Amino acid sequence: MKSKGRVYLVDDDTLIVSLISRFLERAGYEVQSSGDAEHLEQSIASFSPDVLLLDIGLPGRSGLEALKGIREMNEELPVVMLTADDTVETAIRAMKLGASDYLTKPFETVRLKVVIDHLVERENLQRKVDYLTRLSSTIFQEEFVGQSPAIRELKEKAVKLAGTKVSTILITGESGTGKELMAKYIHSVIHGDQGRNEAPFVAINCAAIPDHLIESELFGYVRGAFTDAKKDKRGMFELANGGSLLLDEIGEMKHNLQSKMLRVLEERSVRRVGGESTIPIDVTVIATTNVEISRSVNEGRFRGDLYYRMSTFEFHIPPLEERIEDIMPLASYFADFYANRYQKRKIQGFSPEAEKMMTSYPWPGNVRELRNTIERMVVLESSDIVMPDHLPKELNHRDEPAEQIDATRIRLPEEGIALKEVEKELIMLALKRADNNRTKAAKLLSLGYDALRYKIKKYGIE
Repeated sequence: MKSKGRVYLVDDDTLIVSLISRFLERAGYEVQSSGDAEHLEQSIASFSPDVLLLDIGLPGRSGLEALKGIREMNEELPVVMLTADDTVETAIRAMKLGASDYLTKPFETVRLKVVIDHLVERENLQRKVDYLTRLSSTIFQEEFVGQSPAIRELKEKAVKLAGTKVSTILITGESGTGKELMAKYIHSVIHGDQGRNEAPFVAINCAAIPDHLIESELFGYVRGAFTDAKKDKRGMFELANGGSLLLDEIGEMKHNLQSKMLRVLEERSVRRVGGESTIPIDVTVIATTNVEISRSVNEGRFRGDLYYRMSTFEFHIPPLEERIEDIMPLASYFADFYANRYQKRKIQGFSPEAEKMMTSYPWPGNVRELRNTIERMVVLESSDIVMPDHLPKELNHRDEPAEQIDATRIRLPEEGIALKEVEKELIMLALKRADNNRTKAAKLLSLGYDALRYKIKKYGIE
């Protein structure tokens, strides 16, 4: 059974220690104890308790002295003082030193459990608030950078949606092109200043959550709906109410769930798993996919009515190799971004040779590959100007013999050839040469493993 939390108990009465420890362990807590407070700070640092139970009348170092030392080390750890002295002066002194609560011996174990449950629940809630605060401050930290005609058109299209109550938006594009970032940009545009502060932005990856869990994650559930449903839980749609819900990789959603999704989009309400009543929602659903959904519709793997419902407002992000104008602005942006993150000296620019290599490289991993390349370079290099030697070897072919490069070039026939077919043939050739080892095949093609896996899936290569 998962522990409800950790409790550290300090009391010199072995009988009390034994009783409290057994009671709390039966209640689901992990307990450690000590008979004195001589090395309490070290014990706390080692055990990392959620609550400290500290007796005031300890031999040697008193509980109040120990509390003062603990507060100098840790201002947030909840401390419950235990004492047989029920005078008001003692209680006031303990609270002034930072005690969270005060129990007078003898006390009922049920009362102790209520106090600990409350403190642990409060700490868990505070952690969630801190997490969400950090998330809200960084969720829009990266900007949707680009000056190519395609990106400018996408931004203009998003601005036209400002202030509207658009119900569904579909974003398509290869893996790594920045679909999630585009979704956050659209969210901030639709909701204005509220989109950065108050309107929630909730994301769920439809391909990452097991089939038997995704329905309850999306729609929530009521107590008793299944074995582990101990209490009611709100789903992603309810959490995103008043804001946006990102359904990442919508193309991977199972067919049986697609019909329920269509009903939610049309009725603008959800019904929790096991529930009988419907809950109205006001959510902009932003779906992303790197698969060709129209093809999935033709093959019967995706509902046509759901696709047409979601594609009313469609945004397609071209691969990076089709918008060369964005490569260097993105590179400069990421260089500044990671210099600030890692407290590194900012890069002043890129040499003409390095810039030429970067703009001529196809970037099969798209913006994600470019971002990772710049991040690695910012961390490992210290030069003010990026030179060719600072770039990864897949971008730098200067050491290859000229005749080797010429020998690998493909001759373009007079009648022309489909680029996708060439790429598919090269992938199949690399897989054959690597005995179907995808890691080796990726190296033969100077591709990242994820990029190769995506292309194998894209072209239906078995």
